[in-house]
Amino acid sequence: MKTNIINCLLILSIFILSSCNSHEAKTSSNNDSAQGPASSVIPENRTEVKKEPVAEYKEKTDNPLNDWYFSVRLFETTKTFDYLLRMQFEEIRGEDTLTLPDLGIEPKPVIQKGKDKYSCIIGFMDKDNQFREYKMVYVKDGNQLKLVTLHHYSMVSDSK
Repeated sequence: MKTNIINCLLILSIFILSSCNSHEAKTSSNNDSAQGPASSVIPENRTEVKKEPVAEYKEKTDNPLNDWYFSVRLFETTKTFDYLLRMQFEEIRGEDTLTLPDLGIEPKPVIQKGKDKYSCIIGFMDKDNQFREYKMVYVKDGNQLKLVTLHHYSMVSDSK
């Protein structure tokens, strides 16, 4: 038993020491890499803010009496990686702020249809043009507009 504990501690020590010697920048999200450098040349603020949505998802609801929609739209703000999120289901409306990670490239927000009716996935394209899921907007019980985080992204940089 004592030998097993000593072996486990030895293996754990080797693992910790080998990971401390890594000098690459990493992006992590629930064990998922978004592939981008930790430092960026992208300016913190936008010089020009677009008035129209940069990403949008819209679906007509089944309400036979009204011309209502489930819609999700992202608008630029003065901060380069921040977006204004506007959501609507019929006459229920909501707003939030969405902050995308700095991958060292211009942010590319994307909204895709979700698996369920009246749902969509908000995400972004990474450095390799792969879609990265970030948040989901959906309607619950036909009368609640919900926003949930699917993945957390952060930049991690080891000092050299």
